[in-house]
Amino acid sequence: MSTGVILINFGEPAGLERGEVVAFLERIFHANAALEEADNEAARRARSRQLAERRAPGLIEEYRAIGGSPMNGQAEAQARALAAELGRAGHDVRVYCAFQFTDPLVRAVVEDACADGVDALVAIPVYPLCGPSTNVAGIGLVEDALAQLEWEVPFYGVTGWHRHPDYLEMRADTIRSFAARRGVSLSDPETLLVFSAHGTPIRYIEEGSRYVRYVEGFCAEVSARLGVGRYRLGYQNHSNRGIEWTAPDIEAVVRSAAPARRVVVDPVSFMHEQSETLAELDHDLREEAEDAGLEFHRVPVPHDDPRFAGILASLVGAGPAPPRGLAPCRCRTGGRAFCMNAPLPGGGATGAAR
Repeated sequence: MSTGVILINFGEPAGLERGEVVAFLERIFHANAALEEADNEAARRARSRQLAERRAPGLIEEYRAIGGSPMNGQAEAQARALAAELGRAGHDVRVYCAFQFTDPLVRAVVEDACADGVDALVAIPVYPLCGPSTNVAGIGLVEDALAQLEWEVPFYGVTGWHRHPDYLEMRADTIRSFAARRGVSLSDPETLLVFSAHGTPIRYIEEGSRYVRYVEGFCAEVSARLGVGRYRLGYQNHSNRGIEWTAPDIEAVVRSAAPARRVVVDPVSFMHEQSETLAELDHDLREEAEDAGLEFHRVPVPHDDPRFAGILASLVGAGPAPPRGLAPCRCRTGGRAFCMNAPLPGGGATGAAR
């Protein structure tokens, strides 16, 4: 039996052409159109276009400043590493890379898998922490494509996997080794470890998303592995719609870091370097920190850590049934989504997927 594995990523435009960036942003804003009231689809489309046109110039400048986003290339490299890892284990697999908001879009990749004649399908959004517009929406796009194609293939998706013990240890190791290279002691009272998570609209939390709970739990587990008792958590929020987002903002956390003299910032929501890390953190947040008289150290995203392919492979298993350690997802109910955040049948807690 051959299994198709789809790694789902956010995606960022490959170039700086305005039309490509506007189209990318328009897809994002339309996907989250329910955050604002609109009478009909035409109104939602118009509002999404308006927001995209307004945001595009600033985003293009960010891409220009960082030399273009490396995200898509890193995602494709992860897909190749996973294919090699599964191949070494003797699995007959095809690994595909799909993006929610740039080409190749999820629908097109599902069509490719169908044309390739795979016997089972697994989808893993490469977002460590499960959120409604990322993991949950990504699995939904696959299920929608399967329904539209009328393709009845054994399928499951993995929505939440940040509690995988190997992943937790990998992220702790990344922080530990980075601090050592920089000559920074995480136990020094003048050093403050700051976790930076991608923000989410409060409306999603009020509607039942467990995202904040997952972020807080993840930060607590990583800091415990590091032996760090004092840390802060902030969110990278966006104000495009003028709605309430998660608090506190990461900028406020850094500005209030005193009496610390330095901050070590770890971008916990990401498994790729992208505009949110290379521009929002390395440039904008660094300026905030230095203006406040702080040394600024940003932990790199371990996108190419050789352990990561093994972590993803353990979530795939042999297909088409999810491996032991995954339970039905509570964030995407009624579908074929599984995660490591839900209790296992019988009341046990999820552990490593092996």
